[in-house]
Amino acid sequence: MEDVLDVYTRPQEEGKVLICMDETSKQQIQEVRAPTPPAPGVPYRYDAEYQRNGVSDLFMFVAPLEGWRRVEVTAQRTKSDWAQAVRQLVDQDWPDAKKIILVMDNLNTHNPSSLYETFPPAEAKRILDRLEIHHTPKHGSCLNMAEIELGILVRQCLSPRIPDQPTLRRETAAWEKRTK
Repeated sequence: MEDVLDVYTRPQEEGKVLICMDETSKQQIQEVRAPTPPAPGVPYRYDAEYQRNGVSDLFMFVAPLEGWRRVEVTAQRTKSDWAQAVRQLVDQDWPDAKKIILVMDNLNTHNPSSLYETFPPAEAKRILDRLEIHHTPKHGSCLNMAEIELGILVRQCLSPRIPDQPTLRRETAAWEKRTK
């Protein structure tokens, strides 16, 4: 716990950026019957019956001191998905950063070995050399600011039923644009 708190209280250094990362899943639910629209004195109503339409994974990357965030929707949660998302963080989101200080939980896919399983060794090392990784303690993921952002995303955007992955992508992109 002290390690993550120390990272958060460090003075900002030129060329370094603090990024918090977390992920969650979202079940896509297709309506079987059209919801009843609200009327005066009558709330919006969903039918209890629905059709399960798959699950997507959402990666949340947040640079709290920069006011930046990115949500990436993937079809699954694999080591390769995490590695691809981190490569995008390094090469596209923060290409000029000398070092990315990455705070994340200890999920089995959030590991340097995922980079080596996904990319050739030289590419994995190149990405890893740009990262300074700090893991939140077990049962201490509430220290991760990306987890807080995911909670806000869920409350503001993902509470209603979302029928499919394209709709999920559109909704998260719209939320991301609104919150910048």
